[in-house]
Amino acid sequence: MTIREYFSFIVDEIHSTVIATVDDNGLPVTCAIDIMDFDENGLYFLTAKGKGFYDRLKKQGFIALTGMRGKDTLSCVAVSVRGKVREVGTTLLPTLFQKNPYMNEIYPSVESMSALTVFQLYEGSGEWFDLSKKPIERAGFTFGGGKANQERYFVTDKCIGCKLCYSRCPQKCIDIEKKPVVIQQEHCLHCGNCYEICPVHAIEKRGGSL
Repeated sequence: MTIREYFSFIVDEIHSTVIATVDDNGLPVTCAIDIMDFDENGLYFLTAKGKGFYDRLKKQGFIALTGMRGKDTLSCVAVSVRGKVREVGTTLLPTLFQKNPYMNEIYPSVESMSALTVFQLYEGSGEWFDLSKKPIERAGFTFGGGKANQERYFVTDKCIGCKLCYSRCPQKCIDIEKKPVVIQQEHCLHCGNCYEICPVHAIEKRGGSL
């Protein structure tokens, strides 16, 4: 998928996401926020300037969000994104209200809209996770110059070909026809079973947070 396709799925198919920020004590705070539009430069959402969410956005300039679509866990597609945000002001408000007409029920007058401002998520990385597929499918993406930080498991040359990792893998996503064996990253759950069972410690974790 292209970045625009990921963005389109977030805006059109998920729309309502949970966004995490950090308060002044370093503790996590989550908010339910609608992602209302996108373009080649990022994702757009709005908030009121009187909210604590606005203050945290201005102080930190960084968020993490997750959205899910599906009837239940096994039909679920989830997209997570983390990255830098910036306030872009009120210019885009008419466009966001036009594309999201329910906002007129929440802020019905020009006067009430004066509290609102728009933010852009303009740089970051994300992950697509599809539990409806067998085996599961996952993919990472970056945008706006963001760097991939996803942690993954890799098999090194220490591998002795014992195949114990495959025996513990819930998705059977390890190619054991090769030596060293190869983890098929697009199907990996990141559960760590292979890492824990390897008798020669041939499997390493690399990258950022899982």
